[in-house]
Amino acid sequence: MSAPALRIEVIYAGPAGVLRRELRLNPGCTVGDALRASGMLESCPEIDLARNRVGIFGRLAAPDAPLRDGDRVEIYRPLIADPKEARRSRAERAKRA
Repeated sequence: MSAPALRIEVIYAGPAGVLRRELRLNPGCTVGDALRASGMLESCPEIDLARNRVGIFGRLAAPDAPLRDGDRVEIYRPLIADPKEARRSRAERAKRA
């Protein structure tokens, strides 16, 4: 008897909105396998895995990281602003107001 397929979700919050794909993959699959199977790399040309990091439930993961049943693979966009600098800027504006 073969092992049951893993339920994996792949999420990408792009400029046009959130894309979500539910997949059934074989046991032993990796983050990279899920990304390829999701089709998001083809449908979202702005995703560049040299710049976009990926993770599992908010924790960074390498493409060769193994997946478990129920995992959510997330594709992260690069930050457009340094969070510390943005906070400083907001605080400065609030002082002046």
